[in-house]
Amino acid sequence: MNQEPQHSTLANKTLFITGASRGIGKAIALRAARDGARVVIAAKTAEPHPKLAGTIFTAADEIIAAGGEALPCIVDVRHEDSVEAAIKQAVDRFGGIDILINNASAISLTPTLMTEMKRYDLMHHVNTRGTFLCSKLCLPHLIKAENPHILNISPPLNMEARWFGPHVAYTMAKFGMSMCVLGMAAEFKSKGVGVNALWPRTAIATAAVQNVLGGDSAMARCRTPEIMADAAHWILTQRKRGDLWSVLYR
Repeated sequence: MNQEPQHSTLANKTLFITGASRGIGKAIALRAARDGARVVIAAKTAEPHPKLAGTIFTAADEIIAAGGEALPCIVDVRHEDSVEAAIKQAVDRFGGIDILINNASAISLTPTLMTEMKRYDLMHHVNTRGTFLCSKLCLPHLIKAENPHILNISPPLNMEARWFGPHVAYTMAKFGMSMCVLGMAAEFKSKGVGVNALWPRTAIATAAVQNVLGGDSAMARCRTPEIMADAAHWILTQRKRGDLWSVLYR
């Protein structure tokens, strides 16, 4: 009988996941928890939101129920001291960090003349700067791990005008995350850190789709976050392939 490779599990791994209180981030957390992983829930929602289900504490309860350990941390990825504090809590509690998931993201699919600068700033501060910041601060711990990974939820760097024309500000902010993948994969390959991106071919049923991109009718055409979680799990259990660029096509 064939046996699974020993590295096909995230048991005893510590994952630092931004935006893990709901949606794709929480789905990845729950998939890891089923292996017995330790999850740092780095997100802003500590109190129930009228339009957004879940908090860092309800997510922690679900992760524990799924078989993992959880550390809920109130984190705003725009603020360096907030991220530093959460990383310190994670290292103090779990002894290190094995995996970073840069999932937190802000979205506004508006054309140029309809994009307020405060919305532009939010997307770039959360998406591009937040990803760079979290990666920079986690990397000193990641390079000490046995099989470290960074996974950004961001698209392939397809420089076709059709991806920019309708919402150039948002695309720039998301491509900033992908540029972090391209650069850091090369920079930290010699350190054994796998840096990858994951992006769905179709829409995923998240709060952003429900509240921003089309409501119930759009949600009915979406796949669930669990397909992203399964794809992420596969990437995160691979051995130190720093030049792997991963896109979900199916």
